[in-house]
Amino acid sequence: MLKVLDDTEDNGEFARMLAEREKQEELGQVKTGKVIAIHDNGLLVDVGEKIEGFLGLAEVADESGKIPFNVGDEIVVFVSSGKGERPSVSHKKAIKLANVERKIKELGSDFKDKIVEGKIIRKNKGGYVLESDGVDYFMPRAAAALKDSAKNIGQRVKACIIDVRPDERSIIVSRKRFFEIDDAKQAEGVKKLLEEEGKVFEGVVKSITSFGMFVEVDGVKGLVHYTEISHKGPVNTAKLYKEDDRVSVKVVGYDEEKKRLSFSIKAVTQDPWQEVQKELKKGYTIKVVVSNIEAYGAFVDIGNDVEGFLHISELSWDKDIKHPSDILKVGDEIDVEVIEIDPANRRLRVSLKNLLEKPFDNFMKTYKLNDVVKGKVATLTDFGAFISLGQVDGLLHNEDAFWEKNKCKDAFKVGQELEVRIVKIDSANQRISLSRRALEESPAEVFSKTHKVDDIVKGRVIDSKDFGVFIEIDGMDALIRNEDLYPLKKEEIEVGSEIEGVIVAIDKQNNRVRVSVKRLERQKQKEEIRAINSADKMTLGDKLKDKIQRS
Repeated sequence: MLKVLDDTEDNGEFARMLAEREKQEELGQVKTGKVIAIHDNGLLVDVGEKIEGFLGLAEVADESGKIPFNVGDEIVVFVSSGKGERPSVSHKKAIKLANVERKIKELGSDFKDKIVEGKIIRKNKGGYVLESDGVDYFMPRAAAALKDSAKNIGQRVKACIIDVRPDERSIIVSRKRFFEIDDAKQAEGVKKLLEEEGKVFEGVVKSITSFGMFVEVDGVKGLVHYTEISHKGPVNTAKLYKEDDRVSVKVVGYDEEKKRLSFSIKAVTQDPWQEVQKELKKGYTIKVVVSNIEAYGAFVDIGNDVEGFLHISELSWDKDIKHPSDILKVGDEIDVEVIEIDPANRRLRVSLKNLLEKPFDNFMKTYKLNDVVKGKVATLTDFGAFISLGQVDGLLHNEDAFWEKNKCKDAFKVGQELEVRIVKIDSANQRISLSRRALEESPAEVFSKTHKVDDIVKGRVIDSKDFGVFIEIDGMDALIRNEDLYPLKKEEIEVGSEIEGVIVAIDKQNNRVRVSVKRLERQKQKEEIRAINSADKMTLGDKLKDKIQRS
């Protein structure tokens, strides 16, 4: 029995077929055409139905730039035919569509959440096109989980297939969905790894950064910070590892907020500092190898993944060394003395100069007390100058540099050569005291050549102190103590006035002269008494003489 369609049904069916036809025309079709002409810039293709299309070199040329077709060859093309527009053809698009159709068949119905890894090749109206193994996938903007940036093009990403549309020759993917699945897998993987904390796992280096590297263990990624690679301390990760290297790690932590697992490579091996504390003591001499040189010192490898630090000041007793590379190079094997072990801060300091003869000991072999030596001014201070005597410095105090009041920093210059005498050697503290004035006569010594104790002198008052008065005698300062001023009253003495007194002391070594008015008065009294006594004696003699003559 035949089914008779009424007008309404007939019109509806026709409308559906028409819409389908328009959709197909809008989408275009893949057809097999024939090459009918070849030109320098491309070739002409006949695709039937009185349709011809031109394919440029970009569509058909191989990697060498040549056209691998001849006239009469068949070629697959995609024919697009917009409404009322001239049809266009594309060989590349036909290949891509064929690849998509092949992939759709390959996937079948079991396509959900399959992972695709590819490169973003372009951006379109609705999102991005992701290319993988010659197949184009569409990734909607809402599913891309990407900031809108030109940098996205060329980026390699992973995404999950969320839909397949055979009629549209389209496979839809989502990067957002990939993260959801991956995060779930990571969470489950992290949970398992944390349950086995303390166990050693084998991992693969996935990427290297400035702060360490990411390692994958059983599909779970974790960070190995650069401080967790070696017991030596922070290292340059890129110098030690590369992607795909296999490493042994332990789980050392998990950041709930950042959802980040932390691995450690150094936790797999025994802490060498335990052996350092057990085997090494301060003062031990050990053999090391120079591993790195910086401007401030050198790092030395003592073995077992432990480094020591050799500061530039511990290289030599010679203070003129400007850079450690002046005497060391990487790879040098040297003996050093352990001078500090700090387990808490994992710091080991060593010294090279402690194994060398000390300059002070060498100096003592060459010089002795009272020797006269020459040296150059190394440093000037408020209290004196340090004089370089080879590899040791001696101190020249201001009071040992001049007999008169003066300062080294006002009289000398750095680098100036001076002749000095060694006046003190402190072996316990390794200090040398020098004197320049010890080589010259003191003003008091010069004064003593023309003056002596008990000489009566006159001087002009130049200063008054709590303990006495200073007078100047022939260019020499002399002190009259308060108790030696009598019968003069100190409060009545003025600067510039003249005082007469007797020299009571001349200290040549310390450059001091003392005068006493009090002793002068006593001396005058003694002379008067002596004169009186002398006069009395003469009178008595005269009387006796006169008496004898009379008798």
